[in-house]
Parts: sequence; C-alpha cells; structure tokens
Amino acid sequence: MTAKEMVRRAIARDDPPRAPVLFFNRDVQLSDIHGLGCAAAAGFTPARPGVGEWGYAWASLDETMGQPSTHPLADDAAFAGYRPPDPTAPGRFDHLEAEIAAHTDRFLLFCLGISGFNQATFLRGYEQFLLDLSEESPLATRVLDYVFDFENGLIEQLAAYPLDGVKFADDWGTQQGLMISPALWRAVFRPRYAEQFARIHAQGKQVWFHSCGNVHAILGDLIDIGVDVLELLQPDIFGIERLAKEFGGRVCFCCSIDHQRLAVNGTRAEIFAYARRLKIHLGAPHGGFIGYVEDYPSLGMDDEHYTWIREAMTGLSEP
Repeated sequence: MTAKEMVRRAIARDDPPRAPVLFFNRDVQLSDIHGLGCAAAAGFTPARPGVGEWGYAWASLDETMGQPSTHPLADDAAFAGYRPPDPTAPGRFDHLEAEIAAHTDRFLLFCLGISGFNQATFLRGYEQFLLDLSEESPLATRVLDYVFDFENGLIEQLAAYPLDGVKFADDWGTQQGLMISPALWRAVFRPRYAEQFARIHAQGKQVWFHSCGNVHAILGDLIDIGVDVLELLQPDIFGIERLAKEFGGRVCFCCSIDHQRLAVNGTRAEIFAYARRLKIHLGAPHGGFIGYVEDYPSLGMDDEHYTWIREAMTGLSEP
C-alpha cells in the first residue's frame, strides 16, 4: 500500500494498517504526506529588500518565524493605492507538474501558507483589524476580500492538478480560547470558509485545517462546513480523550506530541506512551489519526527529544 493510500484511508477512517505520519521540516523523506505550494509571480521585484508580494517584510529576534515588521494597510489612506497580488500571475505553478511527478506515491497536500484571518492581521495590523471587525467597519470586509479572493483564485487553478488535499494555516486561538467571539467568527468567517471548502470538495480534494491555540469553540463548526483533517499541535489544551469523545468519528486528527509540554521536557517513556494515547483515542475505532513530527528548537526541543518523537510516531504500526 502506498503512503497516499494510507493517508486516504486514515482520513476516511477506513482501517489503515498503520497511522500515517507527516514530517514537517526534517526527515521529510520519511513523510507520508508531501507538501507543495505556490511560488511568487514570475518577475516579482520587491519594493524593498525582504518585502513580499503582499507588501510587508518579516522580522525575527530569535529562531522563530518572526512576524511582519510593517503593515501595508495600517493607514486608512493606504487602501486607495493598494493592489493585492494576482493569483493568476504567471509563474505561480510552473514547478507543480515536476514536483507532483516526483512524489506520486505520497499524499499531495497543497499548502496555502498563512491564510485567512492571520493574513488579514498582517496587512492591517492585529489590533486595528480586531477593531475593524468589532466595529463592523467596511475596511475589514475589504481586507478579507483581498485575502480570500486571492486564496480562491489559487484554489480554482488547482482543479487542473492531481492533488489530494488543500491545507489552510490560520491560527485562531490563544491559550485560553478564541481570539474573537464565536458569534463574530460564525457571522464573518464561517461563510467564507464554507465557500472555500466547497470549492475544494468539488475538485475531489480533502480540506486540511491547521490552527494553534485553544479553538475548541469552533471545532464543531469547522467539521460541519467540511474540514476533513484538523491539525492540532497542542492536544493537551483540549484533552486527548475530550477530543475523541466530542469529535471522534467525525473528522481525522493530525496531532503532535504536545509541543509546549512533553515534546520539550518529557522522558522517552512518556513520549512513547503519549503517541500511543493519540492513536488509541483519536484513531479509534477505524482510523482517523495522522501523526505530526516537527523539529522545533525555538520551543526548546533538543535533538534527543526530536529523535524520541520521530521513533514514537513512526512506530505506531500495531493494530
């Protein structure tokens, strides 16, 4: 059985012979899932060094990915001259055919990158965008239209490629809960996501949704509108057994050894036991669990812990 079929059966909860594993940034040759993405438009020239197509640059003070150092739409007046990237610009998909051909045995997951809400806060600024949302400002709608229209333009073009899924990376949670009220999320974002997910399903592809933080309040919504795989890398925030009890059998979970706890300070035995708990509870009774492995030194993960996590996740082959 190919890795592709293994992942498909896990998502369908169709008794895969083992739990598939997604390796994110190290040992990717072991991964059952191959991630792809779009490129910058051909001939794109930054206005300043480091500035991307959306008009902001990244800055980091440590080993993390950092954050935007500027927000191109922070000033209301900036909207007048702003032009978002064109999703149909030449060059975005020139690499896809060759990359797909080289990984036909793996589950091919097209990643939109930082998406939706997160991208909107990068353009407008986090505090200002939250104010726009709370005040029902038309500027919030304009920013969201820029972001979602671009993503939908990419999604539309994916119909031409034999991909298996499309991944969204939109962090919604703090450690305590959602960044906005669930009611506001349902009014503003749920319809936009539902439209995107329907576009993807119409192509015969799966919807994969990543979010960090405590997003328990909207997990049911995400499942209801079509998410096939929930990527949750802090299972302890929810409780493994609670996730299984409330949502098991309705969605496939892609989870790591909790990145803020055992992944950085657990013993080998604890990490192996935790991986087993993930599979037993989230993958019961017929599948529905995909392991996730990422080398994460910025959180304090050392090489020894990474090795234990890799061995624990790849060892989940028993029934």
